[in-house]
This record gives sequence, structure tokens and C-alpha cells, in this order.
Amino acid sequence: MSIVQALRSRRAVRNYEQREVEAEKINALLEAAVLAPNDRLREPWHFYVIQGEAKQRYEQLAREFLEERFPTKPHLVKDSIAVLEATPLVIVATADIIPGDEASSEDNEYAVACAIHSMWLAAEELGLGLVWRTRGIGLVRDERLHQFLGSPEHRKIVGTVFVGYPSGDTPETKRSAVADKTTWL
Repeated sequence: MSIVQALRSRRAVRNYEQREVEAEKINALLEAAVLAPNDRLREPWHFYVIQGEAKQRYEQLAREFLEERFPTKPHLVKDSIAVLEATPLVIVATADIIPGDEASSEDNEYAVACAIHSMWLAAEELGLGLVWRTRGIGLVRDERLHQFLGSPEHRKIVGTVFVGYPSGDTPETKRSAVADKTTWL
């Protein structure tokens, strides 16, 4: 498959089979991630692989967050937790923060975004589906996730990646024409 074909076929997969992801495939995703471009080869990423008992603790953390955030929407909490429970693997991607160097810290976040995208492209080749979450059950902006990970203060959470074997087809998403999003100067 060409790179352009891989980009066109990439989908946000949200429904997974009840099947664990093998360690070899998890390692292959992480190997793809660390091939991402990064400023000055700082390799500013760190990944937290969450599965098994740790994933059950993550589910409880997500439930608490959602119940606090959406106290009048118990159906939303229930549906979101059901999605998380059906997801066999969660990977949290963080970027190094360089104290006193905001520009480099921001560049590091961009590099981690590229690393997540590299995982996303590798997932299809491995027969896996993936979705990058930040809001809701992604918990990216909730301090409790940082504490749960035991992540040092000098790391910023960029994304929570849900991974598994796709269950069913994921329809193609309509995209805008490139001409509508481009200005030639």
C-alpha cells in the first residue's frame, strides 16, 4: 500500500473485538511512533501502556471524571464507559516540557502528535484500529490522569490512544476539497 493510500484509508476506529492486543503488536506501534520527526532529535516522547488491572483503574478514574463533569447526563457516562470497557488497550502519549523554553516545549508537543499519527498509520498494517482521544474518556486535561501515570511534572499529556482489533467496518469520512483549504500566494 502506498503512503497516500494508507492516509486515505486511515480511520478513527471506536468499536473493537473483545480480544487482547499482543505485546509484539504493541511494540510495533511504539516502534512506529519513535520514527516520527522531532526537532533536534530530542525524542521528546514517553508512552504509558495501560492494560489489564491498570486499565480497570483507568476506567474507574474515567467514570469519576465523567460523573463529575456530566452529573445530569448519566446516559453519556454509561455509554462512554461502555466504549472504554470494550477497548482492550490504552496508550497515553506525553511530551517533554523544557522549563523556560516554551518554543521547544511546543515543538515537542508537535513531535508527539506526529508520533501518534505514525502509530495510527502502523495500526492498519498490523490489523488494528485506533482512535486518538483528548476530551471525555481521554482524560488529557484532567490532572488525575497525570497522577495516575506517575508522570513527572516536566511531561505534558498530548493524547490518549485507544487500540484494538476493529469490530465491523468504519465508514469513510467525507473530507473537504484541498482547494477549499488552500491559498496560493
